[in-house]
Amino acid sequence: MARAGLTAERVTEAAADLADAVGFENITVSALARHFGVKDASLYAHLRNLQDLRERVAMLAAGELADRIAAAVAGRSGKEAMVAFANAYRDYALAHPGRYTATQAVRVDPAVLARSTAYVRTIELTHAMLRAYKLAEPDLTDAGRLMRSAFHGYISLEANGGFSHSREVRRSWERALDGLHIMLENWPADPSRHAAEEG
Repeated sequence: MARAGLTAERVTEAAADLADAVGFENITVSALARHFGVKDASLYAHLRNLQDLRERVAMLAAGELADRIAAAVAGRSGKEAMVAFANAYRDYALAHPGRYTATQAVRVDPAVLARSTAYVRTIELTHAMLRAYKLAEPDLTDAGRLMRSAFHGYISLEANGGFSHSREVRRSWERALDGLHIMLENWPADPSRHAAEEG
């Protein structure tokens, strides 16, 4: 029987908070049960298994991140939108390390993804921002992948203390965004597309 007061939403939010506190990899049903002062079995009234719990945290975090990005880029375009997007992404990842890890580490079941717009919204926001640079497919996907890789790599190194030089990390981030803007403005033409057009 489900314990009074426990819901799937409350359990998911508690798991997300726990992930931020102790690391996403340390989330277990037992640790969460201890948090609520209940037996593991009480949580299985709301969860299928550990994978289900981790997927729920990933979807929660993806939705939160999309909300932050959407609010940041509203009314902006070009470099201003890209910088706002990047800063919202970085700020969320650094403030919520466990939640952010969930968005990167969990391979969410396609059936679960189909019932949620969280990840789709992030992709749509990314493409909307990149279209201001006059990019179309397949360049939208290529540039989006590069941008995500740059953000994730920088943030991961920063979070793990990987930058030891005395140069302020924030200034390097700002300069990296300046460089990314220039690169997006001068995105190279896809040679395979031109070859197909000429053929």
